[in-house]
Amino acid sequence: MRRVLAIAALSALAGLALVASDAPSRADITYPWCAQYGGGRGGSRNCGFWTFEQCMATMWGNGGYCELNPMYSGPSPGMVPPPPGVRRPGY
Repeated sequence: MRRVLAIAALSALAGLALVASDAPSRADITYPWCAQYGGGRGGSRNCGFWTFEQCMATMWGNGGYCELNPMYSGPSPGMVPPPPGVRRPGY
């Protein structure tokens, strides 16, 4: 019984350490370009692109379009930087 309680206590501490970390979650990270799948008929949206070209390469043949992400406010902590030579839209 003591072993079970010790394991439960250690698991709870590990869970608290994960919750208390300062690292942003993947949902908190925004990028400058969004892909709107499905054109004007609804569909899904993916705002995970650094460049318009990257977005358009993903959309090629899917019937959607790319647009600036209205929620993008600049680089966030934890963002993976774009490859060298990539242009970002000016704000």
